[in-house]
Amino acid sequence: MKETTRIIPAKQQVYLEGPKSRSYEFIFSIKVWFQFIKGFRHLHFIGPCITVFGSARFKEDHVYYQKAREFGKRIAGIGFTTMTGGGPGIMEAANRGAYENGGLSIGCNIKLPFEQKTNKYVHKSVTFEYFFIRKTLLTKYSYAFICMPGGFGTMDEFFDTLTLIQTRTITQFPIILFGTSFYAKLGEVMKDMVEQGTIDAEDLNLVLITDSVDQAMEHIQTYITGNYKIKPRKRLWWLLEKR
Repeated sequence: MKETTRIIPAKQQVYLEGPKSRSYEFIFSIKVWFQFIKGFRHLHFIGPCITVFGSARFKEDHVYYQKAREFGKRIAGIGFTTMTGGGPGIMEAANRGAYENGGLSIGCNIKLPFEQKTNKYVHKSVTFEYFFIRKTLLTKYSYAFICMPGGFGTMDEFFDTLTLIQTRTITQFPIILFGTSFYAKLGEVMKDMVEQGTIDAEDLNLVLITDSVDQAMEHIQTYITGNYKIKPRKRLWWLLEKR
């Protein structure tokens, strides 16, 4: 019988593997604190964002890449910052659309066992070690999420944020699922949740599923116009933030 070995990353993420020594837990908490401070410093002055999620695997000639690029352009057109995970595929496309059309383009990357390089269309990039920090900051600085077709990571962001909205932890936060054919079965699953009584029928209204960039942007702008007023921030650089 052929023997197999598991490839272990050089830097193991062991913080979820049960209780550790007190010294390990203390040092870990300090690392988390520094990661949050790093994020606050880099993102404080970027302005209100709209975050675009989606697969890193789509190439430039794919229709979803082209649609994400259009979203970046349209987000720049309404004066918002385009934020993504900073990698290739849909992330690159949205950053590119903003970058090429005078908008601010931001990438929030993550350290992975396999290298994920930051795409070249970001004005500013910040890399985090832990997914939960990255997700918190993507939500904190965003006014809306656009979820293009993607994999587990996109679904993680979608359901995590949807749960925060459903429980009113955050409010008046539009979520777009772009790609009616791609998300058709997911829509059926959510309708079945209503039939089974695990969610309310009104919860389906928390998400807009569409193939139209125009409809998606109109939906987002309705939320923004009705619920937000952007105020200039004072130049208080108590964490030595850079504009």
